[in-house]
Amino acid sequence: MAAGPVDLGWWLTMVELPVLAGLFWLIWRSRAELHRRVDVTMAQNMRDCQETRDGLAAFKLDVARNYVSIPYLKDVERRLTAHLLRIEAKLENRDI
Repeated sequence: MAAGPVDLGWWLTMVELPVLAGLFWLIWRSRAELHRRVDVTMAQNMRDCQETRDGLAAFKLDVARNYVSIPYLKDVERRLTAHLLRIEAKLENRDI
């Protein structure tokens, strides 16, 4: 007995619909996994960025404490003050 042509309704019910449902489920699961991974990666990046900012702030504080001496700062302040006084004297002489 030879098999006749396949009935379209049978083909849709038995083959096409389960395949399409499986594809839909795979796409849906992949999309949900992608969103979860994006959220995890974004949270990790934000955490890493904050750690980098904290490290930079600590480094700046360390440099300010350990690499600039008080006598050097006083010398710079003295030179700036002297220069500002010279500028002030020139401005006062200009007004006369």
